[in-house]
Amino acid sequence: MPGAMTSPPKTRAAERADAGGTPARSPSRSGKDADAAASAIAEAARVLRAEGGALLHLADRIDHTFVRAVDTVLAASGRVIVSGIGKSGIVGRKIAATLTSTGTPAFFVHPVEGLHGDLGIVSREDVAILVSKSGDTEELVELAGYLLRYGVPIVLMTGNPRSQLVRHATALLDCSVAEEACPVDLAPTTSTTAAMAMGDALAIVLLRRRGFEPADLFARLHPGGALGRRLTLLVEDVMVGEGYPSLLEDALVRDCIVPLARMRGTVPIVDGQDRVVGVVTAGDLTRLMEREPDFLHIPIRAIMSPEPRLARLGTLASASAREMEQHGVMALPVVDGKDRLRGVVHLHDLMRSGVL
Repeated sequence: MPGAMTSPPKTRAAERADAGGTPARSPSRSGKDADAAASAIAEAARVLRAEGGALLHLADRIDHTFVRAVDTVLAASGRVIVSGIGKSGIVGRKIAATLTSTGTPAFFVHPVEGLHGDLGIVSREDVAILVSKSGDTEELVELAGYLLRYGVPIVLMTGNPRSQLVRHATALLDCSVAEEACPVDLAPTTSTTAAMAMGDALAIVLLRRRGFEPADLFARLHPGGALGRRLTLLVEDVMVGEGYPSLLEDALVRDCIVPLARMRGTVPIVDGQDRVVGVVTAGDLTRLMEREPDFLHIPIRAIMSPEPRLARLGTLASASAREMEQHGVMALPVVDGKDRLRGVVHLHDLMRSGVL
């Protein structure tokens, strides 16, 4: 009939429902998604276990050859030249950066660019670290020949200890792995992880052999940023010194109420020579008030913490912050070499200074 509304054609699911059957459901993807997630997790774990296992095997093979590599680098009065190509070149750049940041000046030279002019920066006082999985990379073999003619010793990091480059090496670092984490054993994965880890081991041993302490090293090489502050800022740079209230050990509890409120809950107790013999905190006062209604005339020594933790002049602020966090205290009295009070360093001040 003209103008009459027509019903849309029924789907097969609706027809089955009219016949008393159960409506059909579209295939659910939840099961497939769960399988895909489980597969991804298992594969990621396999890769990490493969690479972790390779590093453990690498650690088991560290021997006198590693010491020879360390001695070769230390014997050079110049800089470290690091070179590699492809993925090994990326690893080499990272090794050069790590060496430089830990006190061993190094720079990366691409082997092709080096052979076309960049080797003019190399001197006879330098030492080279060549990174090559195969040990037969043509460009590196040619580069090694030039370095040897120039009298530059070579530390070779390779996954093939029977390669061409081994014949040119002063010291060999065997970074070989049983297989790559790549399922078809092609893409450099485990091998690059091993080479990078070996570079880290070399850098840290060199740091130790040079006798660098963290404060010496990073204060010189990393003076800016949070790391620099952590390793250069001292407690006397942060503490509240002049005018900080203290109480003599024969004081009464009533004498500490105002100083506690004024100085954020910590008051040092000193003897007649201004040596710190205790600390009273707001918590000490609160606990006393809960058990003793008449507390004002109690001697301060009855509630103070004897032999308190102290920070000494010249201590790194970051070390004091770590001690506060470990022992759950908010402030430390700062003393000189004779335990005489010079100020108090508060956790809040340390946080504002950027060492946390």
